[in-house]
Amino acid sequence: MKLFFGEIFPAVHINEEEQQHIVKVLRMRDGEEISVTDGKGNLAYGKLVFEGKKASLNIDEIKENLPDFSPKLHIAIAPTKNIDRIEFFLEKATEMAVSEVSLIQTEKTERKNLNIDKLRKQSIAASKQSLRFHFPVVNDLVRFSDFIKKLDPETTFVAHCNENLERIDLKEITPEKNITFLIGPEGDFSDKEIQLLAERGIKAVSLGSQRLRTETAGVFVAAWNYFKMM
Repeated sequence: MKLFFGEIFPAVHINEEEQQHIVKVLRMRDGEEISVTDGKGNLAYGKLVFEGKKASLNIDEIKENLPDFSPKLHIAIAPTKNIDRIEFFLEKATEMAVSEVSLIQTEKTERKNLNIDKLRKQSIAASKQSLRFHFPVVNDLVRFSDFIKKLDPETTFVAHCNENLERIDLKEITPEKNITFLIGPEGDFSDKEIQLLAERGIKAVSLGSQRLRTETAGVFVAAWNYFKMM
């Protein structure tokens, strides 16, 4: 299945960038079968129709409200100084069914600026590659202090490296509800931030005896959740 991004309702429309990719890169031919998703759980099947450099879809079938992964996982992660590492995390987490990603600016976060549009496009590309019909939400960079105001302590967990504080084992968590996981920056969350989370009743979690890099911890949590859903 070749999967492309576009609009399904009120009519099927292939995204303009996708049309250029179909024509200039893939060099697909008139009549080839493709599928188009809006990333919201809707899918259209059909055959390509070319009018000059414009590609459209001759619809054979539309499927609506395809099921999403459940329970949903929201990972809030501090962007790394080397943006390639956070891009790697986002790609792999998307492939393993993460539903939402928030970029959080903590006290030790070195990177202050992000190209969110580029990250969203990379998430869409990973979604198409892995045949996802529900694309994850990628939120704008937000300050840690603002982000934690809306957290539900019953369904939120934080992975930090402070071994002197109580941390439960990841194996003890059974994700029956939608959950949020906070992953800290290079150098970890500050003591103040960890205290603020504890005061809000958010449980700390150990990801094992090894100290994981930020993006590795994010991928690890995504893989853990994906395995639980299988």
